[in-house]
Amino acid sequence: MLRLFEGHRLTPTQRRIAHCMVRRAADAPFLSSVELAELAGVSQPSVTRFAVALGFDGYPALRRHLRELPPPAYETDGSGDAAGAGDGTPSPARNAYQQAVQGEIENLRHLAALLAEPEPVERAGRLLAGSRPLPVLGLRAAAAQARGFCYFAAKVHPDVRLLDEGGSMLADRLDAAVRAGAGALLCFALPRYPREVLDALRQARGAGLRVVTVADSAFAPVADPSDLLLPAAVGTGLAFDTACAPMLLGRVLLEAMCDALPDAQARLEEFDARAARRGLFLD
Repeated sequence: MLRLFEGHRLTPTQRRIAHCMVRRAADAPFLSSVELAELAGVSQPSVTRFAVALGFDGYPALRRHLRELPPPAYETDGSGDAAGAGDGTPSPARNAYQQAVQGEIENLRHLAALLAEPEPVERAGRLLAGSRPLPVLGLRAAAAQARGFCYFAAKVHPDVRLLDEGGSMLADRLDAAVRAGAGALLCFALPRYPREVLDALRQARGAGLRVVTVADSAFAPVADPSDLLLPAAVGTGLAFDTACAPMLLGRVLLEAMCDALPDAQARLEEFDARAARRGLFLD
């Protein structure tokens, strides 16, 4: 389904529809245009225009195409063989917890496939390395991703600024980063997307910052104000979303940023020496 949407210049409303269909991939081929419009929070004519923008005569033709897509590949046990007992007997049905873990495994596999083309991540690493200071934005569900990135980034980058609280202070702190010379902003944006995140990204773009965003889909609502969007799906099998793939993508970005910082290794060695003198760690 993602391949179907890629390569088309979609409006923000159409991105919203695409994002909804990706998140409801199992149901999408069976939804009416009215049902899809309600789920995406758009009008029914917008769904029709979306189908036409993808090259179909209308939404019924798009739905027929989705129904004709091949089913997902058989699940594997991690060794490349079809899951089962080895004698043709299918595996027992997974419980909800196992299904959630399996869903995250699939998200990581998809991320690995995207990283087969490393240029976007390498370009993002250069942007982040060159920004002094480097503001990192993450609100609500994405705050943990932003905080984790900042914890490690501060060991190699001279000035990392965490923006993890909304309200009027967010705009002030973003302005302060711009005045201090920031050239780029890293944003972690995960469902449900706070309105303040979109406002902050628009403010950053208006101030001349290059915006690198990690989101759960290339069609997320924050895609439009982002210069470079790197997708990493979240798991939806539990009561609360899980974010293994976005976290790992954040670490990959850290690696790319370290590669672009000529003194990154020296900074890490200096930190290790200080930590040893202070007896900071048990090992």
